[in-house]
Parts: sequence; structure tokens; C-alpha cells
Amino acid sequence: MKRVAAVDLGASSGRVMLGEVGPGVLQLRELNRFWNGPVRVHSTLHWDILHLYRSVLDGLHLAGPLDSIGIDSWAVDYGLLDQSGRLLGNPVHYRDSRTDGVMEQVLTQVPAADLYAITGLQQLPFNTIYQLVADGMVGEAATFLMIPDLLAYWLTGEVGVERTNASTTQLYDVLARDWSDELISRVGALGATGRASLPRRLFPALREPGDVIGNVLPDETGLAPGIPVVAVGSHDTASAVVAVPARGERFAYISSGTWSLVGLELDAPVLTDAARAANFTNEGGVDGRTRLLRNVMGLWILQECQRIWGDDLDDLLRAAADAPPFAVLIDPDAPEFLAPGNMPARIDEHCRATGQEPPRSRGAAVRCILESLALAYRRTLRTAQTIAARDVDVLHVIGGGSQNELLCRLTADACGVPVLAGPVEASALGNVLVQARALGEPFPDLDAMRALVRSTHSLRRYDPQGKPADWDAAESRVFGTGDQA
Repeated sequence: MKRVAAVDLGASSGRVMLGEVGPGVLQLRELNRFWNGPVRVHSTLHWDILHLYRSVLDGLHLAGPLDSIGIDSWAVDYGLLDQSGRLLGNPVHYRDSRTDGVMEQVLTQVPAADLYAITGLQQLPFNTIYQLVADGMVGEAATFLMIPDLLAYWLTGEVGVERTNASTTQLYDVLARDWSDELISRVGALGATGRASLPRRLFPALREPGDVIGNVLPDETGLAPGIPVVAVGSHDTASAVVAVPARGERFAYISSGTWSLVGLELDAPVLTDAARAANFTNEGGVDGRTRLLRNVMGLWILQECQRIWGDDLDDLLRAAADAPPFAVLIDPDAPEFLAPGNMPARIDEHCRATGQEPPRSRGAAVRCILESLALAYRRTLRTAQTIAARDVDVLHVIGGGSQNELLCRLTADACGVPVLAGPVEASALGNVLVQARALGEPFPDLDAMRALVRSTHSLRRYDPQGKPADWDAAESRVFGTGDQA
């Protein structure tokens, strides 16, 4: 039996989980769960990275004897180290406004077609490439580390970047499977300092999921000596997809949390004009797989509404289930929903701007959010199948959103395929499985890992109901006609 710690950091909360893996056994126990979110200081949104690190250590200290530790987190954000290995300021949150207009600036120098041909990445205004162009501290930096790699560096003293998360930066060559020297050079002169602000030396060597990063520093961490830190799929979605309990390849997934990542698992990236036009991303997966997906606004809008209202989520969902269907619909990916703020007021403004009467109750507002998300999933899934030339028989919903019964039911109805919901802690499970294999557990491939997930975790099935024509009409109201998401 292997005992490993999975550090799993999401965009709204973090957790340290104890995983136990052996023949027919895959179980998790929560050691420490803690808040994560933006902290505004003088108009800039930061991550409280030292709070995260302290909370991670608190959890690891509760674990008892460990065979290894693995870390995954959200994508795109990073820390910069100086020549002495010290952090140059708290990492900035991807929802910060510093990247406003930067994407457009970069695209005047590096056309979108060139970017996509190299990186295969979805255009999002907060991608790492745009953050680095806007970052005035790059000129003082010696080393770029993504969030899981920064925490691993503090635990071990070893520098490197894990490949699945590097693939989200828009500075990674998806075919060469390495940093893109061409892009680093071309965007370097666009930086905030007005000079070549992205020297190639900033970007460390890449690691594979399963590589041993190094052993913990006992004097620094207070942990027992000799515990290895193992690189996992350090982008939390890469770890989550490892734990999708699928059979075969005719499946799609939604990693459902603050964001929803909707896509397919493929053997190779899709870099066609159709994929670029649909704004799909090709991110690295474990065992060299490609995650063809789109980021869709997830439960963030509901989370922000709940924060403003202060209501119990179960009460809101019951009210939403009783609210009339399709009364009000929004585009959940509209830019006004990206930043923190008064989300109920923004929904009202969006409705007025689109010729709709705003929701008349909180239950109606929640129904609007969930139906609109289901429509976005429907559109994204259909487009993914078209550009990848792959049919889908089942849709796996994993992560925290798999507990939202109403959203899962609406998703099955909208997409017209059965939804299998669970496991909830998919990222932590995938993290644990990759560590266990690195320690010698006999998992020859992802199918073997997924078989263990299926045999040890219960799933809930939602079959499509309702009238497809109603969803067709609703989709047309929000997105117009056409096949492209």
C-alpha cells in the first residue's frame, strides 16, 4: 500500500489529501482544506501564495509517514525568482486587469494564426504570454516557475516546470513538446520595460508527470527527511482527466469547478483552421495525451452571486429547480462576467442589453446561470466532436460541479448524451495515481488507472430527457445559428 499526499489547489480553495493506493484500493482522506482567492492590494489582484504554502505545510504535517508528495494547481499563473532564488512579489491573479488590451497588442506583432500553429492554445486575455508582457518585474527575474513548481521549489530547492502546465502558457511548442524559442523571442520586445524582456534563460527545463523532482528539505519544511516530491499532471485538469472513469475513447469530459473545461482526450493535437476558429485549446496530458478543450465559464458566476446574496446553496438550487425553464438566458463567457464583483447586477445589465427582462427572483437567476452553462457545454461538445472527427457516447462530469444535481441533469438534457457524474475529487485522485505509478504500482497505462477509479468510486448517471427542440431554440437565442462555438 502506497501512502501519498496530493496537494490540489483550485482557484477558490485548496486541499491536502492523503491517498492510499494498492491492489483494489484507491481512497482519499482530507487532511486540510483552506480558502484560496484574490487579495486586492493597491488596485492589483494577487494570490496569497505564502498563505497557500503555509496551509500546504500544515496539511503535510498531519499526514504521518509518506511515500511521496505531488502538487497540482490551476493554470497560467506564475512566480518570478531573482538571482538568489527569492520570490519577486506575490503572484498576480489571472483576473487582474493588468492584461487589459495586451492580447490585442501582441496580436499586432504575432498573428493569431502563428500563435495557434505553434501552441494550439485558446485565446484568453489572461494567458501567461500576455501576463508576462504586462509584468514590469520580468526584467529583474532570473527564473520563471508556475504555481505548482514554485511550491515544489520551496519544498525541495529544485527548479523546473512540469510539461502539462507549461502547455497552458502560450509559450510552449505543442509539436516539439518544449518551450518555443521563436515565440519567446518574438514577444520579448513587447514587454513593459520596452526592451527584450523575455530572455530564454527565464524558462527552466521541463519535467514529465512521474518524474521525481527531489526530496523535501527537512530543516525548511519540518517534514521527515527523504520524502520525494513527484511531478504529477501539475495542471489540475491534467490530473483530473487521469481520473475520468471512462472505458475506451468515445467519451467527453467536463472538469467542473470555478471553471468548466469541456473537451476530449486525443493522441495528438488538432491545429486546423477550424480548431483555431472555434477557439479550442490543445493542452498537454499525462502519458503524452492531448486535451482538446475549451475553457467555459463554470460555477464562478454562481459562486459570486452566492457571495453577494449570502444564501445557502442547497436552498438556491431547490428554488432554481422550481423556476420556469428558459425564462432568461445569458452568454456565460461574456467578458463582463470574468472579474470579481456584483454578479447579480451584471446579470441584470446583461439581460437588459440583450432585450430580456432580468430574473425576478434568486431562484430564477440561478436557473438562468445553470441553463446557460448547459447550453455552452452543448455547443462546445458538438464543436469538439466536429473538429476532432470523433463521436461521443457518454459525457463524464468530474470535480466539484458533479455534485450539482440540477446542473448535471440540465447538461444531459442539453447535450443529448448520458452524463456520468463523479468522482468529485478527480484532480486529487489523478495526482495520487501518477505518484503511485512513479513509486512502482503496476499501472501500465491510463486505462488501468481508470479501471481502478471505476471499481472504487460510485458514479451517478443522468439520462437525457425533455425536448431537443427546446434546447435548439434556447441555443439560438443565446448564440445565434451555426455550428461553431
